[in-house]
Amino acid sequence: MEIRKPDRLNALTGLRTFAAINIVFFHFSNPQWFGPLAPVVNAGYASVSFFILLSGYVLAYNYATRARAGQLDTMRFYKARFTRLYPIYLLSLLLSWRMLPQEYASHTHGMFWTGIVLAPLLMQGWIPSIATFLNTPAWTMSAESFYYLLFPWMARWKRPESVQPILLRLAGVWMLGMIPGTLYIVFNPDGIPHPDRFSYGPWLQALKYTPLPHLASFVFGVLLAELDELIPRAARLRFLLGTGGFATIFFLLWLGSDIPYAIIHDGLLMPLFGCVILGLAGDNPLARTLGIRPLVFVGEASYCLYLLHYNFWNLVHDTHVLNRLGLSGLDPWISYAILVGMALLALYFIEKPAQRTLRKWMGA
Repeated sequence: MEIRKPDRLNALTGLRTFAAINIVFFHFSNPQWFGPLAPVVNAGYASVSFFILLSGYVLAYNYATRARAGQLDTMRFYKARFTRLYPIYLLSLLLSWRMLPQEYASHTHGMFWTGIVLAPLLMQGWIPSIATFLNTPAWTMSAESFYYLLFPWMARWKRPESVQPILLRLAGVWMLGMIPGTLYIVFNPDGIPHPDRFSYGPWLQALKYTPLPHLASFVFGVLLAELDELIPRAARLRFLLGTGGFATIFFLLWLGSDIPYAIIHDGLLMPLFGCVILGLAGDNPLARTLGIRPLVFVGEASYCLYLLHYNFWNLVHDTHVLNRLGLSGLDPWISYAILVGMALLALYFIEKPAQRTLRKWMGA
């Protein structure tokens, strides 16, 4: 029997709007501009960890039931992921050509050419020194492509019939996910007195940008989908989890440097991200608020906005188009709006047409 496709979770798409825009603010703003929300913008890197966890959840939400029933075609899944993600990824690399001289000056000749070869193959993230080669955000796709390779095996895990075993699995994955950051704090291999978002060191680069330290977040998302199946959509618990998750995340980010950067960067927030996702996957006022059409409309382009925002920002400012139009006085706010608009154009005129063409060609 063919298994019905799950319902859309519009509130999570709406939340992707805020997560992607927060990453833009993180890279191209002063957090103090945002008043009480300054701690959230200053910790914009946490939005990337959220996206990784969310991707595990969304894939399991859509595919795990079919996989457990033996109805997941692994090769077709890989083709679908490739056609969905690679066109915009390749565009982001092509638009980064102006970065080639800078990359050439920043690396040895051997490492530069390694980056040239590995970046199109989605493998640059495995080498910390070139993980952000050409387009800084593209490292995440190096990680995600690895997780996608593993996902069909994860999706076939047998789901426990009760909540407790799933919670124990989630707790175990969370503790594993805390290990890389905790080891960094204990041993401080880079010798940085107080690491923060501006710190640089080879070991910190490995922690931030390579696939393995973030694998636990993806697996947590996959397991979270198992728990999601056991909680009724209209359960009041979902609303409480969602609001409590948001409030606790804000409180921890508000504490700022009181919490070590190495663990807040990824592992610590995993359960709270899970609470938010479970809340927004339900039928409650919180989910309905974040599921409104304008947020969902922009959220559909969140991948384009995330992966291309460096390219678009540089394009807008290198061409001085705002100065020529007499709009520079509205910067950076008008730049943010332009970036969102360009992401929507990329979605509808590049990503979706390329995806349809590739799927037809590849039989995906």
